[in-house]
Amino acid sequence: MDTFLFDSIIVGPIHSRRLGTSLGVNLLAPDTKLCNFNCIYCECGWNGAHGNGGFNPYERVVTALESRLQEMAATGKLPDVITFAGNGEPTMHPDFDRIIDATIALRDHYAPETQVAVLSNATMIDRDAVRQALLRVDRNILKLDSGLDETVLHINQPQRPRSVAQTIELMQEFQGCMVVQTMLLRGDYGGHHIDNTTPTEVAAYLEAIRQIHPSEVMLYTIDRNTPADNLQKISYEEMEAVAEQIRGLGLDITVSVAR
Repeated sequence: MDTFLFDSIIVGPIHSRRLGTSLGVNLLAPDTKLCNFNCIYCECGWNGAHGNGGFNPYERVVTALESRLQEMAATGKLPDVITFAGNGEPTMHPDFDRIIDATIALRDHYAPETQVAVLSNATMIDRDAVRQALLRVDRNILKLDSGLDETVLHINQPQRPRSVAQTIELMQEFQGCMVVQTMLLRGDYGGHHIDNTTPTEVAAYLEAIRQIHPSEVMLYTIDRNTPADNLQKISYEEMEAVAEQIRGLGLDITVSVAR
């Protein structure tokens, strides 16, 4: 299927089902992807499909963001959230912590009611500078697509596999100051049938969430084209069945699906 890449540093604002009016910040080079996951559902496509990716320099990111916030402040149409996502994993940027600090300063000056959010695959949270930067934003949204190691390998295809137990341990260091985001899907890829909504999967996932105890859980499913064929979105009713069990843990939850 056709996927897409962002062609600029600043994206939007766009309407996000999960975050509202979102002004996107893409720390990765335009029209190429750079990620240490190779998720079978990634809207940016496969790693390496458009050449080798790189990083947008610190100065260019900060200048572009300030310019856009100035424009929006002048019209009185400020975003609900400034969201770091883009063509890959934003926390891989070598100046990620400096960019976050500069973003918070710009937000405080031009748009004090706007939140700052980061969408991350959680692979870099073992680095203190990354973890501390994530703790400074309003919403750090970290990926956990399964409570089972084998399923994580099939769905996320990480460059450096980390066990779910290790990921849980690292997420616990946030002491609840984080959001867990999970893609629910099923389908066939690489000779494997993948379905992270089975009773076994859900039981392992609920135990992981219980141990992490995040401030919120976000469940979502496929909404755009995916690089792997034969993947299927999960119905709202099925997602709600999982969500109800998460509510039983006393946690806030958002279910996001285009219907």
